[in-house]
Amino acid sequence: MTDALNIPHIAALLADPARAAMLWTLIDGTTRPAGELAFAANISPQSASAHLAKLVDGGLLASEALGRHRYFRIASVEAADLIESLASFSASVRPRTPPQPALARAMPSQFLHARTCYDHLAGEIAVEVLQGMLQAGWLVARGQEFQATQLGQEKLTALGVEMTPASKGRRAFARGCVDLTQRRPHLSGTLGAALLDFYVREEWVLRTPRSRVVSITPKGRAGFKRALGVAL
Repeated sequence: MTDALNIPHIAALLADPARAAMLWTLIDGTTRPAGELAFAANISPQSASAHLAKLVDGGLLASEALGRHRYFRIASVEAADLIESLASFSASVRPRTPPQPALARAMPSQFLHARTCYDHLAGEIAVEVLQGMLQAGWLVARGQEFQATQLGQEKLTALGVEMTPASKGRRAFARGCVDLTQRRPHLSGTLGAALLDFYVREEWVLRTPRSRVVSITPKGRAGFKRALGVAL
């Protein structure tokens, strides 16, 4: 059964520090060249090529040739969820060190406040938004996942958020993901992705080029307050 699930192979791919560094560099959903990933992992281009080939073969990365260069990205939302979940878990089990304060000291305040995680919002603001949706009765918890109430469907549809359900056997519609820095859940799944699309489209959130950090605009502050009572 273990061999069928291929757990040892995936675990071995993630266990190498250089491969883990390259995966984490791509967790913002960007596509980057092999040379940039080699620099991020502090290894030679030749070594990076071998590691990247293993990650592509293992289904964690996808690659594309453009001219003389090859570019890489996280292969799927499932792969991104796995990487973020492992990072969150590793922070929670560091011995004798309270994980959140240690992370907070190591990361800039903008990163702690608002950032992307692949295709959804993470950080302090994302945690507060999820709590606001629960308190407002837009979502109800079903284990680690959430279900939109009738009120929630009406409110989200009125805002212009796409409410397409996840396909059976694929990504969850709305899932709680323990935030890497806040140690409380933020919202992932297809609804989390749709919300980030909405925030960017409506200019509530501005992306930072080549960075996971995002900024909340004055329009966004007013929108979060008006829609969910979330004060930023």
